[in-house]
Amino acid sequence: MTVRDQALRARAAASVLAAATRARKDAALHAMADALAKAETAVLDANASDVERAEQDGTGGALIDRLGLTPDRIAGMVDGLRQLASLPDPVGDVVRGWTNANGVQVRQIRVPFGVVGIIYEARPNVTADAAGICLKSGNSALLRGSSSAANSNEAIVEALQEGLVEANLPAEAIQLVSGPREVTNELMAARGLVDVLIPRGGASLIDTVVRNSQVPVIETGVGNCHLFIDATADQQMALDILINGKVQRPSVCNAVETLLVHADIADSFLPKALAALTDRGVTVHGDQRVASYGRVVAAEDQDFAREYLSLDIAAAVVDSIDAALDHIHRYSTGHSEAIVTESQNSASRFTAEVDAAAVLVNASSRFVDGGEFGFGAEIGISTQKLHARGPMGLPEMTSTKYVVTGQGQIRES
Repeated sequence: MTVRDQALRARAAASVLAAATRARKDAALHAMADALAKAETAVLDANASDVERAEQDGTGGALIDRLGLTPDRIAGMVDGLRQLASLPDPVGDVVRGWTNANGVQVRQIRVPFGVVGIIYEARPNVTADAAGICLKSGNSALLRGSSSAANSNEAIVEALQEGLVEANLPAEAIQLVSGPREVTNELMAARGLVDVLIPRGGASLIDTVVRNSQVPVIETGVGNCHLFIDATADQQMALDILINGKVQRPSVCNAVETLLVHADIADSFLPKALAALTDRGVTVHGDQRVASYGRVVAAEDQDFAREYLSLDIAAAVVDSIDAALDHIHRYSTGHSEAIVTESQNSASRFTAEVDAAAVLVNASSRFVDGGEFGFGAEIGISTQKLHARGPMGLPEMTSTKYVVTGQGQIRES
């Protein structure tokens, strides 16, 4: 089946979803969750073959971590679908409304996009998350996962489609787009059939889609996330936030990639921080001032621009909050930036002057996640500034239209 054929079937299914009640969509989400839970063994077996192939191909540890599924991760996917069912349906929400002097009523309401294409790498949990969010928001989903997760994605989509059929909704509302690399180009060229594309993955994938797609793109970005330890920081709090942000799951986009430490507390904080990081297997790429405290690899300029997605972190000492802000402005990817401080003035300046989708004060960057924000599963984290920015939940997967209601009024001029 061609991408065009799949898109036409997805558009027909989208018409059904656009008219579906919340109760009907929620029932489908629960049926999808039930089917996925029942298919756990099949999904794990399929995933094991993907992981084995990736290991044989010499794939790095960070990508293996993203690719791998466990019973707990599948349970998280199932719970994500159920949580989506518990959330309000954004479709039909009135964004704003008013009545003109002539009695004509104007309302701006949320409506589905229609057909959403998602192009993503490795992580098969995205398959369930994206499918569930698209369904709840009334959209059909065309899922183009990477070849590395082909078996896993096929098993997951098969289960989700079984749930759709059980709930009397068209299976074509969720489709896996398979095939060679050229298929991705066909998806990016399907303007008029696919309403929006969302790339989710590394910098190369995102850049390719943004540059080459004829379909409108919501850009999700890489995460060179900074943690600035201000002069007034509670140092134990700073240490806890640093270790959580870097070590808990280093292969994700909201992990800390750069540590900036105010010079006034470098002598007291850096030895503890470097010891804690290296004891946990983290390689620190430090500037000359950080290197004076030992336990580091000498950092080059490009090290401060990297999204490591591994147990590596860049580190620098800065003389002021101004220097920290300058560093972040230079290297930030606009994803998530954090400060640890007891100064209200520093916190206010940081939140006002940092240009990022999320800014955190005295909290780990790992909180920048749709689930942690209470959105249920997320479709991705947008770093653009149009329509959606930050974790994308249900409202961000809708557009709007104006509904104008009158009683025979006509325009006079």
